[in-house]
Amino acid sequence: MSITASPEPTVQTVQNGERMPKDDRNLLDVLKFELEFLEQGGYGRLPREAWRARFIFEDSPTCMNFNSKDREPCDECLLMQFVPESARKTQTPCIHIPLSPGGETLESLYRTGTQLEIEESLGAWLRSTIHRLEAEPAKQPAIASPVR
Repeated sequence: MSITASPEPTVQTVQNGERMPKDDRNLLDVLKFELEFLEQGGYGRLPREAWRARFIFEDSPTCMNFNSKDREPCDECLLMQFVPESARKTQTPCIHIPLSPGGETLESLYRTGTQLEIEESLGAWLRSTIHRLEAEPAKQPAIASPVR
């Protein structure tokens, strides 16, 4: 299976002419893409940046700001729904997503875990979240019965 680029979020223009990011990608597709990216070694070190570890989410095409010169705010990112309210105003909110029932986050794993432990925790969280989302009944709009 080869990794293809994650669909880019669309950019919405508001009435005053400012560009506002709106991540309208499908959440399940984004999480599946991230899992594939992880399993294909996407977080391995790059030769041109061998001096630094790659950051989970931030160094993935999943990120709205991946390879972007102009950093967009994270407010509209699909991953924000997993970020605790208390961490949503931080510079990198996605590193505060709880990856385990014990509350491990990327932020805590960056300080205490190995790259392998980080990737294993992320993979387990992605598989669990994907499974949970796939098990949820499809949210279908209610269809009104015709009046007779």
